[in-house]
Amino acid sequence: MEAAFDSLAAGYDELWTNTTVGQLQREAVWRHAGPLFEGGHRVLDLGCGTGEDALLLAARGVSVAAIDSSPEMVRIARGRGVDAHVLDIGQLSTAGVGFDGALSNFGAMNCVPRLSDIREPLARAIRPGGYLAVCTIGRFCLWETLWYALQGRFRKASRRWGGEAAFGGLTVYYPTVAEMRDAFSPEFSLEAVAGIAICVPPSYVRGLAPGLLRWLGRVDAAIGTWPGFRALSDHRLLVFRRRR
Repeated sequence: MEAAFDSLAAGYDELWTNTTVGQLQREAVWRHAGPLFEGGHRVLDLGCGTGEDALLLAARGVSVAAIDSSPEMVRIARGRGVDAHVLDIGQLSTAGVGFDGALSNFGAMNCVPRLSDIREPLARAIRPGGYLAVCTIGRFCLWETLWYALQGRFRKASRRWGGEAAFGGLTVYYPTVAEMRDAFSPEFSLEAVAGIAICVPPSYVRGLAPGLLRWLGRVDAAIGTWPGFRALSDHRLLVFRRRR
């Protein structure tokens, strides 16, 4: 798994972070997750990538401890001033305790085979009352299904539906909202769910003008929490709270 993400690290920000689609999807996450974390908090960034979310948290006065399984992603994040360390999410028991919250953005949790295995380590790491914001790749994405179906690539159009898919030696899991709720219960309660990129397309959809994408982003901001619509999105943001 580390090798797969190491190979993506050098071009990750160009292909995702700095694109209009990437910026709109991140803005959508922060629209919901931003108010959870305040200046003076200690927050654990799970699967930090090149450190973009850690930097946004730090700009709010939040102290961030970031981990990622990819040494190359960590190298880039550290070069940007992030306190990042090479550690797989499955090794959370060594990440520390006493955090006011945790964030895992854009699919890092999709690489964990059994989310229930990290429930207790997360509960030890996060103080009672603290928030856990998890943005995962959804089981169904309307954009993806239509995009590949119209090209006659039906296997790719339905690749998420079975709950897991293999990509070059890497297995990606697509848990449902109910499966994630159950995996983190009873230590965490599910407080909110939002669809991230319902109208905004996935990153591989090219050719849409930035102005159109920003308009689609405004539509997403209006409908992102609506039941039914949020189940069509590229990503899902789940906000959990550590039970007291």
